[in-house]
Amino acid sequence: MGVSAHPLLVSLKGMVQQGEETSPILESQARRRWQVRRKQRVTGKKRSRRMVINSRTHPENSRSRAAKGIQKKVRTLKKLLPNSESAGLEELFRDTTDYILSLQMRVKVMQIMVKVLTGSDE
Repeated sequence: MGVSAHPLLVSLKGMVQQGEETSPILESQARRRWQVRRKQRVTGKKRSRRMVINSRTHPENSRSRAAKGIQKKVRTLKKLLPNSESAGLEELFRDTTDYILSLQMRVKVMQIMVKVLTGSDE
């Protein structure tokens, strides 16, 4: 590619002449933008202006995504518990522990019933 008269590329070249360093990445990005704009002028089509939001640069987006994931897990837990009409998370967790303990007790009772009914003395 030849030297272009694009203002951004000219300013990058001017920075190099003044002693400041530019990265090849910046030059390639400027060149790519210039090519896209030139293509838009020729074809008459405009590129979509939709922006991709990076979670590293916008931490509030990653927090909201995490909050949505937690809300989904809480809804799933409520579906698993019978009669889960709990008001808050604390009550939901208490109900969950109570339900787990009751299930463990049922399993022990069934194991004892199996031993008694089969007549095995282990």
